[in-house]
Amino acid sequence: MGDEPLNAPDIHTPRIFRPEPGDPGRPKRGLDEEALRTQQTIFRDDLLDGHTILISGAGSGMGKAAAFLAAKLGANVAICGRTREKLDTTAALIREETGREILCLEANIRDPEAVEAMIGAVHDHFGGLDTLVNNAGGQFPQDAIDFSRKGWLAVIDTNLNGTWWMMQEAAKRWRADGKPGHVINIVANVERGMPQAAHTCAARAGVIYLSKTVATEWAPHDIRVNCIGPGVIETEGFRMYPEEALARFHKANPLKMRGNAWDVAEAIAYLASPAGRFINGDLMIIDGGQAQWGVIWPAGMPDYFSEDGAA
Repeated sequence: MGDEPLNAPDIHTPRIFRPEPGDPGRPKRGLDEEALRTQQTIFRDDLLDGHTILISGAGSGMGKAAAFLAAKLGANVAICGRTREKLDTTAALIREETGREILCLEANIRDPEAVEAMIGAVHDHFGGLDTLVNNAGGQFPQDAIDFSRKGWLAVIDTNLNGTWWMMQEAAKRWRADGKPGHVINIVANVERGMPQAAHTCAARAGVIYLSKTVATEWAPHDIRVNCIGPGVIETEGFRMYPEEALARFHKANPLKMRGNAWDVAEAIAYLASPAGRFINGDLMIIDGGQAQWGVIWPAGMPDYFSEDGAA
C-alpha cells in the first residue's frame, strides 16, 4: 500500500548514472524517521485538535508523513494498510514523538466489505470521522503495450476502485449521521499524460473527475472532495525506478528539484484545517511547475525522445 509496486514486471539491472551513491544530489528514498522528526511546520500545534483523520497507505512515504504531521497538530489519527509491521512502525514513531496513540487497521482497499468494516471501526473508536485521505496506491514503470492483463487490472483496481470504495463508504456514513466530511485523494499530475505509467494515469484521471463530480453531488450533505496531485516526490517508491530515470526526474520541472513527503503532508493539513473550508472539487498540484515544463519517463527516456533540451 502507499508506495508499493503492483505486479511489477522484472526490470533489468540498470546502468548506474550519476549522481553516484554518497553524492548529496542523489535522489533520496524518502524522509527517514530522523528527518521526519526535524521537519518544521508553519502550522500552530493545535490546528487539528479534535479532528479525526483516516489516512490509507500510511506505513511509508507521503501517508506516513501526513499521519505524523496530523498527530503533531492534535488530530485523532487512524491509519490503514496491508502490512501491519509498517503501520506499527508509523504508530511507534508518532507515539515516541508526540505521546499520542493512533489507530492502526489492516485492510485491503480493493475489498469493499473490508473497507466498510474499517470505516465502521474508525467511527466506533473515535466517534466519527472528519477527513479521509486516500493515499494508498501503486504502479510500476512499463510501456503500455507490454502491460499484462493482471498488471493492468491490479493498478486500476487499487488506484481507482479502491479509492472509490473508500470515498463512497465514508460519504454514506456522513450522510447517515447527518455530519459534514471531507475527502482528500492523492492522485498524480496527469494533465499531459504519463508515458510508461498509462495504467496509473488512467486510474488517477478517473479519480480526479470522479472527485470533481461528487464534490457537486455531495455538497448538499456538506461533504467536500478535493485532490492533491504530487509531482516528483522522493519516497521509498523511488526504488521501483532505474537509476537512469531517477537521474532525470528533477529536470522535468522548471525549479529542477525534487519534492519530499513533507510538502504533501502540509498540503493535506491545510486542506483538512478550517482554512480549507471553501475549497471543493479542486486539484492542488505540487510539482514545481512540471505541468508547464517537462515529462517524466519512469522507466528511462527512450532514445527516440532524447534530444537537446528534452526533460
